[in-house]
Amino acid sequence: MASHLELEIDKLKSVIVKIGELAEGQVKEAVKALLYEPFSEVKEVKKTENKIDKLDVKIDDICQGIFALQQPVASDLRFIISSMQISNEIERIGDLAMSIIKQSKSIKEKHELVSQFNIADVAKDIEVITTKMNQCFASLDATIIEEIFVLNNDVKSKSTEAIENIIVEMKNNSKKVISGTHLVIALKHIERIADHNSNIAESIYFMINAKTIKHEKFTDKK
Repeated sequence: MASHLELEIDKLKSVIVKIGELAEGQVKEAVKALLYEPFSEVKEVKKTENKIDKLDVKIDDICQGIFALQQPVASDLRFIISSMQISNEIERIGDLAMSIIKQSKSIKEKHELVSQFNIADVAKDIEVITTKMNQCFASLDATIIEEIFVLNNDVKSKSTEAIENIIVEMKNNSKKVISGTHLVIALKHIERIADHNSNIAESIYFMINAKTIKHEKFTDKK
């Protein structure tokens, strides 16, 4: 029969899987809003944002309850500490996805700009990295962690190149300044989502290996 601590740990993992799935859905909606037609289901993504916020609070409550009543040690303690950090990172991913959706509404020449600067590649990468993050947590498969770090590096490289090209375009064509500015902001949000996913991967690594790699360089992490 499972102990009360084991049941609470299982509940905590289940809630984190749920909040991760909701954030993944928000990222997919953000990509659709950025790449395709103007997004209209703001009410639905706002509802999801509220659900993410409530689950973030619930995770804190579960963790605090375990600390207060169960006195966890070793791997259980690492799992709980990491879970609190992961929950905060996921909540920020949801917020940034919502911000991308809002920015996308102000990109008037959307299809032209997206095609011209190859935005689809970086947008699709952020979908993949968020999906892999959820797979990594659900399975605690350490082999996925490196894939997340590599994808994060790719997102930053592609985003930086796109932003530089957009800025050049805005300098040469004043009509593109407003839409270009909103697109640059959206790309910066995508970079931050990639960073949050990478931070989660670091927390999962700590959870599995009892070693912190937070401030190591990308090549050292690999």
